[in-house]
Amino acid sequence: MEVKAASIKDVAAGRMISFENSGQKILIANVGGSYYSIGNICTHRGCKLSDGTLNGENVRCLCHGSIFNVKTGAVVKGPASNPEKSFEVRVDGDAIMVNL
Repeated sequence: MEVKAASIKDVAAGRMISFENSGQKILIANVGGSYYSIGNICTHRGCKLSDGTLNGENVRCLCHGSIFNVKTGAVVKGPASNPEKSFEVRVDGDAIMVNL
């Protein structure tokens, strides 16, 4: 199911936002003008990744320092050991569409 998650105006380059749809908490990141989406709840202890910091294509969780790649959801650095789910993203006009 594809949903409109945000407008491109909502996510400047090098920034990230969160949104929720049907109970799923999702993060959208703008890396160099391309948009990526992964789960927004850290697989380590459940903190919001959108409260952390985005450095290039990696998001660092504010709580315990786990780092995830926003393009793939892969764990770059623990303590988390499970990846984030990643979601397909496309831009339609000024809408950021995420396939949940």
